[in-house]
Amino acid sequence: MGSTPEFSRREFSRRDLIKRAAALGLIAVPTMSALSACASGDSGDGDKQVDKGKKTEKNPLAVNESAPLDVVIFDGGFGQQYAKDAEAEYRKAFPDAQVKHAATQEIQTQLQPRFNGGTPPDLIDNSGAKQMDMGTLVGKKQLTDLNTLLDAPSYDDPAKKVRDTLRPGVVEMGQFDGSETWILYYAYTVYGVWYSKTNLQKLDAQYPETWDEMLKVCEAAKKKGIAGWTYAGKHPYYLPFSLYPFIAKIGGVEVLRNIDNLEPNAWKAPAVKAAFEAYYELYKKGYILQGTPGLTHIESQTAWNEGKALFIPNGSWVENESKKTTPKDFQMAVSAPSSLDKSDKMPFGTLWASGGEPFIVPKNAKNPQGGMELLRIMLGKKSSQNFIKSVSSLTSLNGGTDGLTLPPGLASSQEALAKAGKNVVNPRIQDWYVALQKEKIGVAAIGEMMAGRMTPDETIAKIQRFADETAKDSSVKKYKHK
Repeated sequence: MGSTPEFSRREFSRRDLIKRAAALGLIAVPTMSALSACASGDSGDGDKQVDKGKKTEKNPLAVNESAPLDVVIFDGGFGQQYAKDAEAEYRKAFPDAQVKHAATQEIQTQLQPRFNGGTPPDLIDNSGAKQMDMGTLVGKKQLTDLNTLLDAPSYDDPAKKVRDTLRPGVVEMGQFDGSETWILYYAYTVYGVWYSKTNLQKLDAQYPETWDEMLKVCEAAKKKGIAGWTYAGKHPYYLPFSLYPFIAKIGGVEVLRNIDNLEPNAWKAPAVKAAFEAYYELYKKGYILQGTPGLTHIESQTAWNEGKALFIPNGSWVENESKKTTPKDFQMAVSAPSSLDKSDKMPFGTLWASGGEPFIVPKNAKNPQGGMELLRIMLGKKSSQNFIKSVSSLTSLNGGTDGLTLPPGLASSQEALAKAGKNVVNPRIQDWYVALQKEKIGVAAIGEMMAGRMTPDETIAKIQRFADETAKDSSVKKYKHK
């Protein structure tokens, strides 16, 4: 799923991205110690929580109808209007409540003093490069368990609980090591290999379902002066959007689970080596757009829109983010990774899809019931479809697109999800161990390999060392798949 002088909104809105990264992985972002400090205040001298209101059919969370509501939204690629529209619905329900709305691209920087002082907002869209570390917030017990919200009647159908209206896996994503649900992911992202149907048709080609076919299409494109692939070279943690489900497809979902669990030698699995060697072959054969390692995500997307490259690993936010440079006849589409060969453990169509845009209610919020009620409103059909139409992204509301005419990329995302069926993977390393995933695996390892500065074997060894260091670091809370 605001704008800044240097990056577009999406750079800060998706997948908790890092602002700057040097080629060797030296990062100009808050360190883990800074993030831990952000969440260190287990209590504070701030005002106590407001008294609950009266629980009724229209007010199932017992919101205090006159209590102020304090909301902070990440002003990224989704902007903030969708939240303002939902807040307007909240005001209709509780006309005596004053709603304070703030938007920022500096979530951690802006909110650290408030967490430390015990006076955090009631609802936070904790996204972007300066996002607060989820694992640290959970580990230091800084969040409200959202099961109260999930067990409340849904906004549109009181006969259904909120949890029963959500897409598969959304609730589980908000859980870490117990039954408590600490995070509600509002957007729903489909990751994969994005392409233009129009540009493939110009080569008399379709999306390649096998890796041999992928190489043939890239070779045909190269002969016409077109690159096969490009990617966000300055932010190479985009590469796993297609690489991780490729690994799972080759070796099975247990390979990704072992990686998430920081199991010894998880990165030395044959499926990892095979996937890395396949991607490295794109570099060796000259199928990567020249200069890609120096491109931002916006620059790489623009080059892709301009037809300079056929394929780009990305998430479903790309349609909204790149719409200013996308030709009208582009026919944007997404596919799951190609099959490596017949020995793959999972079928073609296996892809990564998961919740995005994480919303949290702090433990020390003054009006936690109000924060959860706003989320309940946002998960209603009206607010959900407003989001979908405004930013061309799915929400976590299952069936939220019913009755809508979707743009090409979003329609393709729906088709990809349908094709995947149960073969949807959701690597947790990206939210369990943010620094490991983005700074080390993405920038300092995979990015180096795709730039030709490291071989696959060297890359795997380096990543395994990073993972082992994290596993042994007692200051990092560990999480496991159940």
